[in-house]
Amino acid sequence: MSTDLSSAADSVRPDSGPIPASRRPARWPVPLRFALRELRGGLRGFAVFLACLALGVAAIAGVGAFSRALTDGLAREGTTLLGGDASFTLVQREATPEEYALVAAGGRVSTIATLRAMARAGEGDALNAALAEVKAVDGAYPMVGTLDLDPPKPLSAALAANGSAYGAVADPALADRLGLKPGDRFQLGEAQLTLTGLITREPDSLSTGIGFGPRLMVSLDALRASNLLQPGSLVRWQYRVRMNDPGNLASFVETVQKDAPDAAFEVRTREAAAPRLENNVRRFTEYLTLVGLTALLVGGVGVANAVKSHLDAKRGVIATFKSLGAPGATVFAIYLTEVGLIALVGIGIGVAVGSALPFLANAAFGHLLPIPIEPSLQPAALALAVAYGALIALAFALWPLGLAHDVPVSALFRERVEGGRRRPRLLYIGLTALAVLALAALAVLASEDRRIALIYLAAAASVLILLRLVGAGIMALARRLPRPRSTALRLALANIHRPSALTPTIVLSLGLGLTLLVTLALIDRSLTRELTANLPEQAPSFFFLDIQSADADRFAAYLGQKAPQGEVETVPMLRGRIISLGGKPAESLTPPPEFAWVLSSDRGVTYAQTLPEGSRLVAGDWWAADYAGPPVVSFEREIAEAFGLKIGDEVTVNVLGRTITATIANLRDVEWERLAINFVMVFSPNTFAGAPHTSLATLTMPNGGDEAAERSIGRAVATDFPAVTAVRVKEALTQIGEIVANLLTAIRGASLVTLLSSVLVLAGALAAGQHHRVYDAVILKTLGATRTRLVAAYALEYAALGLVTAVVAIGAGTAAAYVVVVYVMKLTFAWSTGAALGAVAAALLLTVGFGLIGTWRALGQKPARILRNL
Repeated sequence: MSTDLSSAADSVRPDSGPIPASRRPARWPVPLRFALRELRGGLRGFAVFLACLALGVAAIAGVGAFSRALTDGLAREGTTLLGGDASFTLVQREATPEEYALVAAGGRVSTIATLRAMARAGEGDALNAALAEVKAVDGAYPMVGTLDLDPPKPLSAALAANGSAYGAVADPALADRLGLKPGDRFQLGEAQLTLTGLITREPDSLSTGIGFGPRLMVSLDALRASNLLQPGSLVRWQYRVRMNDPGNLASFVETVQKDAPDAAFEVRTREAAAPRLENNVRRFTEYLTLVGLTALLVGGVGVANAVKSHLDAKRGVIATFKSLGAPGATVFAIYLTEVGLIALVGIGIGVAVGSALPFLANAAFGHLLPIPIEPSLQPAALALAVAYGALIALAFALWPLGLAHDVPVSALFRERVEGGRRRPRLLYIGLTALAVLALAALAVLASEDRRIALIYLAAAASVLILLRLVGAGIMALARRLPRPRSTALRLALANIHRPSALTPTIVLSLGLGLTLLVTLALIDRSLTRELTANLPEQAPSFFFLDIQSADADRFAAYLGQKAPQGEVETVPMLRGRIISLGGKPAESLTPPPEFAWVLSSDRGVTYAQTLPEGSRLVAGDWWAADYAGPPVVSFEREIAEAFGLKIGDEVTVNVLGRTITATIANLRDVEWERLAINFVMVFSPNTFAGAPHTSLATLTMPNGGDEAAERSIGRAVATDFPAVTAVRVKEALTQIGEIVANLLTAIRGASLVTLLSSVLVLAGALAAGQHHRVYDAVILKTLGATRTRLVAAYALEYAALGLVTAVVAIGAGTAAAYVVVVYVMKLTFAWSTGAALGAVAAALLLTVGFGLIGTWRALGQKPARILRNL
């Protein structure tokens, strides 16, 4: 204490005489001068403070900067990714000569057709068939960018016909599945193809999204020779335009849409070449930003602990200030300035690391990305990270700083006896509330989906309050429990509820990290179970696409012969684009984000006489089997509610260039999780009378089928119906599962930032309580306690806190995961015992491990040295 007093006295002693003007220091504010003097001794005790702020700020700044670099790359390379300045897409039909002329008026045009189809190699039992994403191109492709092949050659030469076979290039994955190497022959529909090369880079791959099969690229002539282009076939025709006048893009697009209103073109421009990817990047960025904010919230506990510990150590200095006439407001200002300066250091470190992350990521993984990224400093992302860090530091520091206002002068003489106020004055409570509200407002305003931000804030506040109440409840329970006979257990209970106990800090810091990990683990478990465990009972074995309507009955009979125990279902299918809902143009509608997909592209539609299987009528009446009135439609209930639709409203769709308006006759609940055939819109049969279409069929094998039988059926269909596309559901779900698994791995990895913050705060809290442990250990050892008994007592204390924290985290994480899985993902929630046991193990390992490490050091202190200073 003498050192503290002397330093304080040096700070405030009167000058011995006038100081010449040339030597007079700059007139900085008094709080800043005293804060700088105290910081001359270094930042000891603020390691966790700095680490938590730096970690959270770096996460937010790095994610924001990298996301911006990625979206800038998408915008900059929009023409390359799209393959032109604009793309006009039609489904199931080619453009008419008049429509093509409108598009071609803007500049050079490249025509591309994409579809899913079965590629086949070999014959009989040696036949290999694989689903491929077929892309047929003309001689102008690619108008922008380069297509890299192995072995290198011009695309025109690679796709040229050689005798009776057409050239083709493919993704290496497709060649592996078919057992092909360059020079080998295979079939697509009725066309003979020769593999002339492997695709190593496709410049416009991102604009087409994720497919269910690897790429196969052929010429338009080869596609026509395959006989896959039948009336109603599910083919997407893209007409890409390289503008003569790129600056006239907006007016050109408007002219095409105005002069061909019934074409129902799906239009994309270079300014939004990959909208789905951009949306996914934004969503993932928002999630990672919330993870970083969670890390900062956890770190805020470390900030509060560090400030409180620092002020406790400075009680003598503060009392000296008071005794020499310094008012409480000045003391508060001095230490607020000091904390602010330290926070700036932590935020600066975080900003520096976050700024470097995009450059480091690009250097390490840039070659794996399909677009070039040029990282740069992103002022907006860095400013947001700085604002988050500053508000977190302020919100969590104001409360303990406010307590410094009322440190009494008597603390100079009775430091060990008087604990001081437990709550700061109303002014500081109000300032803390304002800082918290500012943080919440920033989180909402900076979020693209403010509803998600509000849910996050409510959940975070609920968990913080819950953990705080749990910590107080544990202390109250320990205080009221009967005194056990075991000395170690009695000491452990006393440590849990004594004044200045670490119980609230341990529960709060560790609980937040474990809650997030349990939530992610249970979401992971639910998704995995949905994709695998429910499959044998609910899902068909095959989906068969592009069945010509004239062949539908024959194909169903064929499947009945090949799989007599299987169940076959066949429905007609067309593709249409929604033009208006409820009398409102589609482009003017703003549905909730989870239903935006309904308007984002063309939709599958069908017609039926009876209510489809897997649907349940919830409003209105189904039409008669011989209904012949004006077109009516059945709409899925949840989606109808999202768009504000009701029975009697009108729905306008464009199918095959024909605009059809139907009235909503009823609403249905659909069991999508069964993977049976079902549609958002089911029309009355007379709506599409005479329209060319294909059929969609499913084959459901008993008990889920087996591998050998399904592969045998797949080979047979590929041989006898080469134009039919067979999608094996298990393989498709496996691919989806791999994508989901990769995404969850990335999410879990990012979420470790929060757990790391929790560990730092926990370690810091235990370190801050080290002097209490040393004092207790010395007194108890002086009174005859053995090291073994003390270690047992401390181990019991930490184990009890870790176990209770884990139980609370399991409960909170389970509730959060249930809400996400059931109400957001619309899936069935699945419990995971492994996740619960993992949380318990992590809690015990961290609390007992860190606690005993610090305790062991405390037990090693010499009693004489400590007792002399009491």
